[in-house]
Amino acid sequence: MYKLAAAFALLASPALATGLEIDVEGEANGTIVIDLFEDVAPLHVEQIAKIANDGSYDGVVFHRVIDGFMAQTGDVENGVMGMDMTRAGTGGSEYGNIPAEFSDVPFERGVVGMARAQNPNSANSQFFIMFEPGYFLNGQYTVVGEVVEGMDIVDAIKRGTGANGAVIGRPDMMAAVRVTE
Repeated sequence: MYKLAAAFALLASPALATGLEIDVEGEANGTIVIDLFEDVAPLHVEQIAKIANDGSYDGVVFHRVIDGFMAQTGDVENGVMGMDMTRAGTGGSEYGNIPAEFSDVPFERGVVGMARAQNPNSANSQFFIMFEPGYFLNGQYTVVGEVVEGMDIVDAIKRGTGANGAVIGRPDMMAAVRVTE
């Protein structure tokens, strides 16, 4: 009886997100498709999917973009287009922080990682996409996926010219973010 109940529970549970589609507007215009690694970082993928399904990523800017390194976005609290952009990158979501899920997946071009504060267990809603390999991040940040389409869109995202890669003026934004299964 237990096996049958467990099987029905599995069928009734929602499918894990397997990807994201991000419509970018600004200097870069187009769609980025990301394959999420639910087997590598299930807690992080679940949180990203919740935030995307809530619509909270829609209108969020790429606030920190460093040429030859990465483009960071996902501050749903302080990084929405039209807000005071000097605070972008300082917030998270209504959900709690996530414990690190480090893996042996290397930070290659197109890999998506979770941004965090100094504490390894402080990732929340922000993530970054690598322009180039960044192996110094291996084992230090959680890998959550990789770009499978639209790397040309990532490459076109407006670069930051301010301190620590802060985007000055009007940043590019995630106009709409959809979860795919």
